[in-house]
Amino acid sequence: MFEDRRIGIALAAPAVLFVMLAFLLPVGILLSGSVTTPGGWGISRFTTFFAEPLYQEVVWRTLRLGALVTLASAAIGYAAALAIVDTSPATKGRLVGLFILPLMISPVARTYAWIVILGRTGLVNQVVTGLGLSDEPLRLLFTETAVFIGLVQLFLPLMVLSLVSALENLPADVVPAARVLGANWIAVFFRVILPLTREGLVIGGTLVFTGAVTAYITPAVLGGSKVLMLETLLYQRVSVANDYVSASVIAVILIAMSVAANALLKRAAAARKR
Repeated sequence: MFEDRRIGIALAAPAVLFVMLAFLLPVGILLSGSVTTPGGWGISRFTTFFAEPLYQEVVWRTLRLGALVTLASAAIGYAAALAIVDTSPATKGRLVGLFILPLMISPVARTYAWIVILGRTGLVNQVVTGLGLSDEPLRLLFTETAVFIGLVQLFLPLMVLSLVSALENLPADVVPAARVLGANWIAVFFRVILPLTREGLVIGGTLVFTGAVTAYITPAVLGGSKVLMLETLLYQRVSVANDYVSASVIAVILIAMSVAANALLKRAAAARKR
């Protein structure tokens, strides 16, 4: 057994070394850069960052859009996942393939497609003006609404796939049993389906929220300079202002947001389990 353990450690050593060099070391350097000050160590760079009203607004907008995108993806994802698992195996495979297909397309192409749809002469405005709902084209691009729509479309497949996997592991008799005992569909969802699929929701929610708050292409294209988010602000600090100190602070804030979102989702799932 001791020999087998040594062999296992030897086989795992290259992977551990790679993770340390490719992930842990850069993150450590990033963290140290955000708390290093001329006088030593401290959080003065964070207090200076949050003292700026513009940066406060950007942080709040990023959190708000990330939360809204996650909630919308969960609501749509549960409806889609329940419909998918209720089909035959062949149909299920085709539907899952349709949700995987967008993940194979570049986010740049997927985001620019929304310009064609949401632009002043796009499909939405053509329908609105054609039906007489508005005399002027609606201003949809470069708004939080456009960024929200783009982010939901971008990360919804991750939520759906996570929930489909969780629902497939749901015991087949729990829903019929709840219905026989008199529970309506709302009670069945909140008291049976949701508690038993919370792990899939935690995974999907973490992936969607992390992707939404760290996305760059979609906010930059659909939001422009009018809808500034932390990732676009990070790009500006590095590429335009050469301000690597603020960039390291923003990067740490993004990491903290992702870790906190995962912790909150796990805590909520554990509380519901009890």
